[in-house]
Amino acid sequence: MAQPALQTTEPNPLTALSLSDLRSRTSAKWRKYDPDVLPLWVAEMDVALAEPIREELARAVSSGDMGYASGADYTESLAQFAEQRWGWNVSPGQMSTVTDVITGYVDIIVMMTEPGSQVVVNPPVYPPFFSYLKAADRRITDAPLGADLRLDFDSLEEAFRTATADGKPAAYLLCSPHNPTGVAHTRAELERVAALADQYGVTVVVDEIHAPIVFNDAEFVPYLSVNGGERGFSIMAASKAWNLAGIPAAIVVGGSAVQAEVARYAASTHHGPTHFGTIAQTAAYRHGGPWLDALLEGLDANRRLLGTLVEEHLAGAAYAIPQATYLTWIDCTGLELGADPAAHFLEHARVALNSGPTFGAGGAGHVRLNIATHPEIITEAVRRMGASTHRG
Repeated sequence: MAQPALQTTEPNPLTALSLSDLRSRTSAKWRKYDPDVLPLWVAEMDVALAEPIREELARAVSSGDMGYASGADYTESLAQFAEQRWGWNVSPGQMSTVTDVITGYVDIIVMMTEPGSQVVVNPPVYPPFFSYLKAADRRITDAPLGADLRLDFDSLEEAFRTATADGKPAAYLLCSPHNPTGVAHTRAELERVAALADQYGVTVVVDEIHAPIVFNDAEFVPYLSVNGGERGFSIMAASKAWNLAGIPAAIVVGGSAVQAEVARYAASTHHGPTHFGTIAQTAAYRHGGPWLDALLEGLDANRRLLGTLVEEHLAGAAYAIPQATYLTWIDCTGLELGADPAAHFLEHARVALNSGPTFGAGGAGHVRLNIATHPEIITEAVRRMGASTHRG
């Protein structure tokens, strides 16, 4: 049983910075487009650094602590956080550090399969699932989400059957919580995944980078905690929940039945995380709970605000309030803006969103909108989007 969220009296991190403050940033979100564009695309949050993280990084800078990552503090901090937040008892001994989440899941899939092996994914899904796996000489097999944006088990079983038909080892790369739909998979759903994977001999690798960002009307269930999950792998990081993309680090976690494989991976030649990344994420897991709770309150308000704004300004669009993540999926097919509404909104509304077709099957006519920003920015962006659909 998951533990209740920590209580916090911290202010909303999403309202601390003005548009002027944000435009002074040099990261991709704020520099890719012209200054008149409101950027609600890439998964960066418009927040100041959580104080416990800032303090630890400042200490490292002031003392010249600029070497290589070492020690078990990082993996121990994730184990402590997992127990407190999700009631999941996982050992640091089940873990191996890695540069970032993408590197982690590609490395594990490469280790567990062969060139030309098939990897099942659930489109619409995070675009690097396609590009990085293809670059690793793996073939993609789609198991599209259902009309309700949840896992479709008929589709999944057919994909597993197809992926294993040639006799090569196959893998399933699951996004949990799901990006871009914001769905939090239930324990029952994940146990069905595990049972099917066992039936067909498919290795399950789960990208759980958004795990800390689940709202109080849903629950994050670690895949490795479910019946059958002991044969799977999870890749976790604090980078999305505490906005640390600039100093990445991640952890590969193996279920109890694949500890030999985790040890083999740990001993292999692969890129490890930066020292700064481990310092920041350790501080996040150990001391960032109150800040995270304040963020979740702000995101909860923003996900509901977006629903109101879509109804008011984008009649004909469909938006399902997400259960998790700060990424939202809007069906714009009713607006008749073509396969890529993001292109229309960038040109005519000066709002930057992610292009639906890049998420694979089911993405045409959709956009992904990032709500991790000031509510006034969301309000102005959707107002502009609505106005652009009524231009003469």
